[in-house]
Amino acid sequence: MARQDDQALRDELYRDPYPLYDRARRTEGLLYVPEFDAWLVARDRDVREVLLRAADFSSANSLLPDIPLSEAALGVLPRGFGPRPTVVSSDAEAHRRLRAPLNRGLSAARVAALLPYARARAGELVDGFAADGSAELVEAYARRLPGMVVGRLIGLDPADVPAAVHGGYRAEELLFRPLPPEGQAAAAEDVVALQHLLDEYVRDRRARPRDDMCSAMVAALAPGDAELTLEQRHELVTNLQNLLIAGFLTTSALIGTTLMHLLGDDRRQWRMLRADPSLVPAAVEEAARHDTAIQAFRRTTTRPVTLAGTELPAGATVMVAYGSANRDEERYERAGEFDITRTGSRQHLAFGYGPHGCPGSRLAREQLRLTLDLFLRRMPELRLDPSRPGPRMRPTLIHRSPRVLYATW
Repeated sequence: MARQDDQALRDELYRDPYPLYDRARRTEGLLYVPEFDAWLVARDRDVREVLLRAADFSSANSLLPDIPLSEAALGVLPRGFGPRPTVVSSDAEAHRRLRAPLNRGLSAARVAALLPYARARAGELVDGFAADGSAELVEAYARRLPGMVVGRLIGLDPADVPAAVHGGYRAEELLFRPLPPEGQAAAAEDVVALQHLLDEYVRDRRARPRDDMCSAMVAALAPGDAELTLEQRHELVTNLQNLLIAGFLTTSALIGTTLMHLLGDDRRQWRMLRADPSLVPAAVEEAARHDTAIQAFRRTTTRPVTLAGTELPAGATVMVAYGSANRDEERYERAGEFDITRTGSRQHLAFGYGPHGCPGSRLAREQLRLTLDLFLRRMPELRLDPSRPGPRMRPTLIHRSPRVLYATW
């Protein structure tokens, strides 16, 4: 019972961490949060300092799971690939090596070339429900478009995208949601299936390279044309899985929360956007600032350091809260308000800062922009459906988003 109570308290904290953030920003120094088992870095200036001091604050444990794995799950996972360091969980030269192909593959030119495909898929998704007059937009749209787009980027056959996205969500569920042992084992089976699918692509692209991210990563991380070693396959599968999940999870969350906030408060912001569609870029930035998809990542001190007047020993864990920094009253006026006419929103930290700034931020922004353009054109009377349950946030800091978003038009 005590464990269930602890999980319930953590879930409520994850659903609405903002009161905790407010308290942490008002606290002198850093606030230790038992639910995170970490010191909370909540102020904008302190978050930026940590992100720029990568040598003092290591990313090696940035994504530790919230949930211990059962023996049943641990019996399944060795049949797959990894875990190995990724661009999210590495430092210094290892980080630069893993990031280099992502920077090239997510360049402005590459993203621009991908956008016609993204617009076409978005239009097809809306075609599937626009005539109905109502839909649950998370499942019908927000969880689907980003998977299609990142699948195209990587080079997946469209027929493989649904299974790949399913495996990605199951990986997040396995590591961050409480499941019974048999549920963990079933999730682990889905993760292993995803890893074997990606391994097939890795080995195919070694033999027959194409103009896609999978081929680029194989060439960058395993130079030459010799048959891939088992260790190279582990590294490539782990990093492709990371790219896949990061590519759809956070963008799906960003689309869902943006629509939720635009349609809330009697649709005041949506009506403003409808009256002046030139506000779409500002709406994208304000949405990313106001309710950040990735709320926080962990960092671990590599030596004794002092941060915000708090002395931390080597090996201390800090939770770097982008979501809190983005509502810091010292940087933003009316920081807690959602206002698409706000100036200066682009200073936010929703996509990170410093060496670990998100290489996919341009693609995420563009998908949200085209979504808002499309919905404004096709469903200008969009509103939350008053006859259905209202939005309730998922209990997670990794892809903060509504579980469902019932809408009508």
